[in-house]
Amino acid sequence: MVDLALERNRDPFEGGFPLEQALMNDFIIPYRRYVDFEGRSSRKEFWYFVLFYLIVSAVLTILDRTFFSSALGTDGSVIDPLTSIFGIVSLIPNISVSVRRLHDTGRSGWWVLLWLIPLVGWIPLLIWYCQKGHPVANAFGEAPEGSRVV
Repeated sequence: MVDLALERNRDPFEGGFPLEQALMNDFIIPYRRYVDFEGRSSRKEFWYFVLFYLIVSAVLTILDRTFFSSALGTDGSVIDPLTSIFGIVSLIPNISVSVRRLHDTGRSGWWVLLWLIPLVGWIPLLIWYCQKGHPVANAFGEAPEGSRVV
């Protein structure tokens, strides 16, 4: 029998909390696979990346407005250096996880270019990102973990 008191007091950095490690891993998988435009990404991987991106962007925006509120661009706009750097660093992982997500639904990654059409192009992409992926292998590879049929 496992002593629950010992489980709660275990150091999270010793590798003793598989659930927390798995959750954190889900947030950073797209950054590890940033040049991988092949294969498939599950809905969970995609939406955890989106959640992570939005939370970090919000925190960095608050920090930018707190510490760099006096920094103005040449046209009078506010410069957000931390948010801008994070956005640039996250651009390629964002595109790659989006392409892999489209692959999971059986679509070509080129459909991600619909994002360039404001509003009209975003609607089908949002619908496709929310759709359940194919539970079996398709033209883009095996189903991601968690969505396979056993």
